[in-house]
Amino acid sequence: GFILSGGPGSVYEPDAPQLPAYVLDSGLPVLGICYGMQLLAHNLGGRVAPAGRREYGLALLEVIDLSCLLFANLPFAQPVWMSHGDRIEAIPPGFKVVAQTDNSPIAAMTHPGRRLFGLQFHPEVVHTPHGAAIIRNFLTHGCGLIGTWTAGSFIAESVAAIRRQVGDGRVLCALSGGVDSAVTAALVHR
Repeated sequence: GFILSGGPGSVYEPDAPQLPAYVLDSGLPVLGICYGMQLLAHNLGGRVAPAGRREYGLALLEVIDLSCLLFANLPFAQPVWMSHGDRIEAIPPGFKVVAQTDNSPIAAMTHPGRRLFGLQFHPEVVHTPHGAAIIRNFLTHGCGLIGTWTAGSFIAESVAAIRRQVGDGRVLCALSGGVDSAVTAALVHR
């Protein structure tokens, strides 16, 4: 799947980041967050415009379609963190609104048949208490991932890859004291 992040720009700015065609052409699930949601709407026939007032801070999200997989096993009303100046005025064809706030009548949208999802709020920040669960729902229910990755498996896989590459050879590791070279040194030492 793809996650399109937020950002400070407007989809109408001349140098605004664009949506690469391969994202939608892939047929993979897509989650657009804030600017990413606006980018989806803009590219698929919706309408994005400046909001009547900028929204920055906590808002109360009301989930109005409980069948949306992003909100599976979550409260229908929950605090979320907003940070945007534009908002979606009209959703693209085939989409439906699944959540709203007082200032954002389209706070979340989905096109279930295409597995496209958009969130006007920021699930990735600590100020959205159920944000990690929303992202997890996208990854597990939306993308079909099973969540078996651990830091321990990363270490084991990295050490095995280094052993395959180095074989009986030797490694010269320059250690600057920064995080990247320190992690590299620890992995090579193992």
